[in-house]
Amino acid sequence: MNFTASRTAAPSEPEADLTDLRGDCARMAPHWVVPAGPAPAPVPPSLIHGVTVPPASARLIDAMSEYGD
Repeated sequence: MNFTASRTAAPSEPEADLTDLRGDCARMAPHWVVPAGPAPAPVPPSLIHGVTVPPASARLIDAMSEYGD
């Protein structure tokens, strides 16, 4: 079964564009909680020695198509 062949929005869902999304975000911004206190200092690159990714997660990401496909 190929689910990517003809994906369309449900008839009851209106088409949203970037302007609508920005408006929704602007209306929600006052409701978002700002963390108390200063942000932590960035970690210097010399202290970052690598990232470990579980095999299942790596397979999941590898199976995803490129953005915009």
